[in-house]
Formats: sequence, C-alpha cells, structure tokens
Amino acid sequence: MALVAYVIGSSPLDDVLDEAWINSEIRGQGFRGELLFVAFATVLASFGLPRQIVSFAAGYAFGFSAGLIFAMVATVCMCVLTFSCARFIGRTFVARRLPDKVRRVDTLLSHNPFVMTLLIRFLPVGNNLMTNLAAGVSSVRSAPFLVASAIGYVPQNVMFSLVGSGIEVDMAIRAGSSLVLFAASALLSLYLYRNHRAEVEGLG
Repeated sequence: MALVAYVIGSSPLDDVLDEAWINSEIRGQGFRGELLFVAFATVLASFGLPRQIVSFAAGYAFGFSAGLIFAMVATVCMCVLTFSCARFIGRTFVARRLPDKVRRVDTLLSHNPFVMTLLIRFLPVGNNLMTNLAAGVSSVRSAPFLVASAIGYVPQNVMFSLVGSGIEVDMAIRAGSSLVLFAASALLSLYLYRNHRAEVEGLG
C-alpha cells in the first residue's frame, strides 16, 4: 500500500481532485464527470486520502447538496473496499503476525459493533483507513460496521461539503454550520464513550 501511495504521489494522479482537474474534468461533464469523481475519490481515499478532502472537493465540484451525495457514495465505497480487502485478502496474514492488536480491535468492536463504530466515526480525529483495515482483519460483523460507518461519516461530510461549496452558501452560514456539526459530533462521541467506557478501556 505504501508503494501504491508513492506511485500515486509521483504520477499525474497526484493532481486528481485539485481545482484545475475538477474544473476541466468534473464540472459540467454530467454523468461522466460524476462517475469519474466517485471512481477517483474512492480509489484515492482507499490509499489514505482523507475523506475530508473528498467531501471538500465534492462540495466544490457539485455544490453542497449534490456534493454531499457524491461524497457519501465515494466514502462509503471506500469503506466497503478497504474493509473487504482486509477481510478477504489480508486477514489471515495480519492475524497471524499481530494477534494482540487484532484481539484489541475485537475487544473494542465485537460486543457492540454498531455503537462502538459510531463512537470512532464521530471522533474529530483518527485514521479512517487504519480503522477500516483493522476492522476488516478482526471478527467484527460487516453489516453493523459498514452501516454505522456510513452514518458516522455524515457530520464531517456535511461540514466539508458545505465549506467546499464556496459562494453557493454564505461564508458565515458555512462557518457557523461547520462549527456546530463539529461540536455536535464531538459531544455525541463523548456521550457514547461515557456509556461504553468499560469496553473502550478494555483496549488498554
């Protein structure tokens, strides 16, 4: 994965999702542009591009409402892709070499995977790709993890799509809404943590 990330960074793909590429390849291109955006955003996010950048770029390319939809499609596809690759390709390899870390992920997610995944997703910090890979090699059930991930992506996707939408939404409204969403997701994650503190501390 590190090699693929290096190749992407050294190739024209490094310019994908920047302003010039979006203006020439995505905006005004109809279904072709929409499909191209989702495809590239999914692939790049699967190799570590922060989903916040995907949401920002989607908001810039399509406006807030449509941008949010395409950001959600790309980030959920990325989650399914990385989780599935870890589960069906790398699970045995990782579990054999890092049994303690896999056990810790199991401890966190297996008892209440839906709620604990929401807790992780609502946190304003963290590594989305590593979370997907770790969950994939654990024994957590796929359905609650993926559904909770999709729900947990909403606040930050809304926030960054809103910011990326530019002049279509007043700056004060965008900034205020983003702060409210950030605070709400942080408070919700704190609430979930307090109600499931024993499970979380079992990682230690």
